[in-house]
Amino acid sequence: MSTYDDETPLEFFEEPETLESPERQRRRMRPQRRPGGPRRPAPPPPGAVALARLAGFVALAIAVVVGLVFWVGSCQGKSTYDQYKSYMDKVQPIAQSSASAGGTAALAKEVNSTKLTLTGLQAKLEEWSRQQQQDYDDALRLVPPAPLQSAHQQILATLQLRAIGLTDLADKLAESGTKSASKVAEILVNQAKLLSASDLVWAELFKQPATQTMKRAGVVGVIAPPSKLVTNPVVISFRAFKVVYRRLHATSGSTSSTPTQGLHGSEIVSTSAVVGGTTKLLATSSPTTSPTTVNVGASLVFDVVFKNGGDFDETNIPVTLTVTVFKNTVYTKKQVVRFIGKKAEQTVTFGNLQLPTRAFGPTATVNVDIGKVRGETTLSNNHASYPVFFSLSH
Repeated sequence: MSTYDDETPLEFFEEPETLESPERQRRRMRPQRRPGGPRRPAPPPPGAVALARLAGFVALAIAVVVGLVFWVGSCQGKSTYDQYKSYMDKVQPIAQSSASAGGTAALAKEVNSTKLTLTGLQAKLEEWSRQQQQDYDDALRLVPPAPLQSAHQQILATLQLRAIGLTDLADKLAESGTKSASKVAEILVNQAKLLSASDLVWAELFKQPATQTMKRAGVVGVIAPPSKLVTNPVVISFRAFKVVYRRLHATSGSTSSTPTQGLHGSEIVSTSAVVGGTTKLLATSSPTTSPTTVNVGASLVFDVVFKNGGDFDETNIPVTLTVTVFKNTVYTKKQVVRFIGKKAEQTVTFGNLQLPTRAFGPTATVNVDIGKVRGETTLSNNHASYPVFFSLSH
């Protein structure tokens, strides 16, 4: 029986663990460059293409937004211009209508009419006041741009002042009664201050602020219209009102069938030829009078001075200048003096003379005639004749 263990001697020798050989890393073979050839560009880093695409999209989006902003801005600018233009176009006829209704130009034309009467002037003032009220109603219906709301209120204030001022003038004339011309003129001047104030309100509180507002809004080419009622302050002065009131009473008195008792009449004081700043006093015709040489030029005028020698104011006095050659009339011109106070002098100027060629050469005669007034009995001093010799100016 064997005493050997089951284990063999070979078990004393341990076998080494089997080591797996590491996997060899593959090398990428770079192609060899040819001597002197161009070097191949390096590929872009990872993500660069995506970043470039994103930047392009951002730039495109910015361009679109900027375009939209400019487009919206241009549309908004056009809309703003249209609003201001439409509003001012509607204000324009109101401004013109108001300036003509009772303005000094219209008033002067009315008081210089040969048909002027107290009741007629009152009616005209009331008519103008109604027109101002109509203009106010038209302005009230306008819808101004929001920034012009305050300025628009001043249009309404202007029209109110004018309507009230014209009505007050008519009322004060109706209430004049037996007041003196000076007292009535003083009252009328105070009432007429409303008309002057209305011009100030329109210019300073509407036109100027509206112009500044449109400038700030960038509105170009739109104008706030003017509206000036008192273009000639002399027409509403104390002296003018006094003369008009005296005329009105003189005209009213002349409607009687019997002239006012007392002295009435006019007399010629002098007649002068004025040309180029030189004045020549014409000598009246007589057997010993030599003709006065008158140089005829574009600036030639004849100044006729006459006096109201009566004790009363007179109205609508015709003054006629006639040129005759050998007693044949070759030229005539007539003017009417609307009013002249008692004992006052008046100068009547005849200009823009269109003398015919037959007035030159032979001796001509300048004749002046002052029309007869009611109640006048002495007419010998209403006419004068002046021998003249017309010569062309060199």
